Amino acid sequence: MNQTAIGAWEKRADEAQAALEHYFWNDSIRMYNIETPCPDGSCNTIFHYWWMAHAVDVLVDGLLRSGDPRYVERLRVFYEGIMERNGGALPNELYDDMEWMALAWLRAYEATGDETYKEAVLVLWEDIQTGWNGHMGGGIAWQKSQLDYKNTPANAPAAILAARLFRVFKEQSYLDWALKIYEWQKEHLVDPATGFVWDGLNRNGDGAIDKEWKFTYCQGVYIGAAVELFQVSGKTVYLEDAVRTFDAAVQELSDSVTGMLPDEETGDGGLFKGILIRYAAELDKAIGGASRAAQLLQTNAEQLWLKGKAEDKTLFSPNWAEKPAGVVTLSVQLSGIMLLEKMAEQAK
Repeated sequence: MNQTAIGAWEKRADEAQAALEHYFWNDSIRMYNIETPCPDGSCNTIFHYWWMAHAVDVLVDGLLRSGDPRYVERLRVFYEGIMERNGGALPNELYDDMEWMALAWLRAYEATGDETYKEAVLVLWEDIQTGWNGHMGGGIAWQKSQLDYKNTPANAPAAILAARLFRVFKEQSYLDWALKIYEWQKEHLVDPATGFVWDGLNRNGDGAIDKEWKFTYCQGVYIGAAVELFQVSGKTVYLEDAVRTFDAAVQELSDSVTGMLPDEETGDGGLFKGILIRYAAELDKAIGGASRAAQLLQTNAEQLWLKGKAEDKTLFSPNWAEKPAGVVTLSVQLSGIMLLEKMAEQAK
């Protein structure tokens, strides 16, 4: 990639990060508003804990790319805001939410060396382990009030987290957990015929698998778990798992003509594509670049910038092929930033 292209993607990532700061940051709560416009703070009645975790991740993306100390300061203040809104601690009811928060602050710890973030991650990890139980043959529950419902959102990110904890802290117990969780996930919620990842198991207490729920999110986190295990073990079977699921995701979910990922709307769905993008980029790095994953990112990023961005500001649509209209949710904005940050990272 030539220097002009490298500079272009970095500039676009900077513009998207600046829009996040300008249109979403709220000093009064030390967190981001969940949508823009947000008159009189009226959009902050709901605490979207896991959206805030992904906002942490996006700040870390910007810090790692640019080295700008403003990201370090924003992370510090943001941490205080999240802690206050969550009652002075980080654990909560939902295991998948805690996993996202732990993943984000682990990256922040690695980027800054701030021991506060390390301690937060270890507290969260202790709580996350309590979600593992014998219902449905193992696996981590989705939430504390429904311990027999197991899903990909609660298991694949936990495998990523455990593998990264092993990489950072070198304790065997972390790797043991990563392998145990991954093996349960692969056995119960991955289609053996195609590698496509199903969402959940026993949601209604009937043992059924939610095969009709087809989300980019689920593919992304399983790809991420497989890539992490490949990186810490060197075993190519995990990389093969990741490639197989990536190909199945593209076949099942992307537009066969344009290569565009689907519009998964606003709300939580606004984050789904960004999650697939994040871990598709990790897959591309593991392969060595110039992969089908890289092409997916390139195609979607070009269309997002040309068609999915507002004319007069760097705000994004849930459909990356059309302009946003009216309110823009934080979840959607974060997915767009993830894509641009990964393009800037690839371009270097």
